[in-house]
Amino acid sequence: MTQPPGEQYLPPPLPGGGPGVPRTPPPGWALPIGHPLGPPRTGASGTRPDEPPGVPGPPPGPLYPTIPLSPPVPLSPTLPLSPTLPPSPTGPLPGDGGVVVAPAPAGPPPGRSRGTGAVIATAASVSLLTGLLGGGLGGWLVTRDASPAAAPTTVPSASAPGRTAGAVVPTVAVTRPVGSVAEVAARVLPSIVQIEVEDSSGESSGSGFVIDGSGHILTNNHVVSGGTGAKVTVVFDDGSHRRATVVGADASYDLAVLKADTGRRPALQLGDSDAVAVGDPVIAIGAPLGLQSTVTTGIVSAKNRPVSAGGAGGSDTTTSYLNAIQTDAAINPGNSGGPLVDASGAVVGVNSAIARAPGSGGSAGNIGLGFAIPANQAKRTAQQLIATGHAQHPMIGVMLDETYTGEGVKVRSTAVQGKPAVTPGGPADKAGVKPGELIVGVDGRPVTSPVEVVVAVRAHAVGDTITLTVRRAGKDVPLTVTLVAAEG
Repeated sequence: MTQPPGEQYLPPPLPGGGPGVPRTPPPGWALPIGHPLGPPRTGASGTRPDEPPGVPGPPPGPLYPTIPLSPPVPLSPTLPLSPTLPPSPTGPLPGDGGVVVAPAPAGPPPGRSRGTGAVIATAASVSLLTGLLGGGLGGWLVTRDASPAAAPTTVPSASAPGRTAGAVVPTVAVTRPVGSVAEVAARVLPSIVQIEVEDSSGESSGSGFVIDGSGHILTNNHVVSGGTGAKVTVVFDDGSHRRATVVGADASYDLAVLKADTGRRPALQLGDSDAVAVGDPVIAIGAPLGLQSTVTTGIVSAKNRPVSAGGAGGSDTTTSYLNAIQTDAAINPGNSGGPLVDASGAVVGVNSAIARAPGSGGSAGNIGLGFAIPANQAKRTAQQLIATGHAQHPMIGVMLDETYTGEGVKVRSTAVQGKPAVTPGGPADKAGVKPGELIVGVDGRPVTSPVEVVVAVRAHAVGDTITLTVRRAGKDVPLTVTLVAAEG
């Protein structure tokens, strides 16, 4: 199978450095969700665009990059995402007038390589950092009322017996309680799209969803990061197609905003991802392997999971850093950019990555380890992309030592190519961080690898303060650092 273009790779948990602590690149990789087809694209490599001056680019291969940490600009109060979809409608849903039950397609259409049998789809691959506790809840649980609402919703159904394939039949009304998977799916599906991208190097596809009444659609950057002159089309659940333009994209957060004629389709409500608890039920919706409007269910398996996804072999050589929500809902190549919603239908995450077991070959599929960008981060970044076409990243102004294998994360001891280990006058310098010191915690959580520090910082916004715990003379010393925006 030809490796899909735009594919991002991610190493599985790396051995060494203590139990579950990744230290060296393994032989296995995971794939990005996106389902791009055709010959592999080639992209430029070099210094990361979001790195401020004085910071070298990442080393070759999948090694953790040495970068200052950098975040989004403050949100613009004049650019709300305007979620308009009510969480619990009680009336009948549209869909009267009959449905068509068609036989399963025999194969992909002529001239296209997409299909369920010969698809090479993507899933932004992840590097799981198991040294950091993923739950972060400290035993705190959120109880949700599972009892159905008083007013059930009528959901269109095409499951009547005795149906002839391809025949037009009357809609069969099936009552489902509000908050059930069937009710939530019927309510949000009209606002979810399949995204098709065509350019000189081939075709790719992913998922996305409507986020406001102005036609903005949120998806992953790796879904639309094709070559120059790419044609982007969104396909709605009723089969209608619309051309779309890319408003803005950010590889570091792996998010992009499109704009298209979405008609009167409602925006999905963006929920509070910070309020999500481990064990909460969730629903993933998208177009895995090009199978549009696919719905799968699961739970939140972990929170604050440090995940890095890089573009080894793909067109995007910039690494994405995600403070991800982990889920066991089935996520497969092509689900990229689709929503992860809670029992009310509110979006709590943007599906972005899946893990692949080491040595599992060149393809990847669901193994119960999926990762979504938290909705709070997605909303912040989307507002910036809509306002300016770009997103900013927070930084603390240090260079981290990827070769260090002891406890914590080491700040480089010396300058590299004339660039100081701690940026003079930068946030870390002002807080008192010294070259060669060990960072053992960020905001009270232990850190054991450079990626954990990067992810923890980038989960914040410019202007936020964080607490870095450094080890000095055998004692752990907390330092308050105010984040600033990276240059460039």
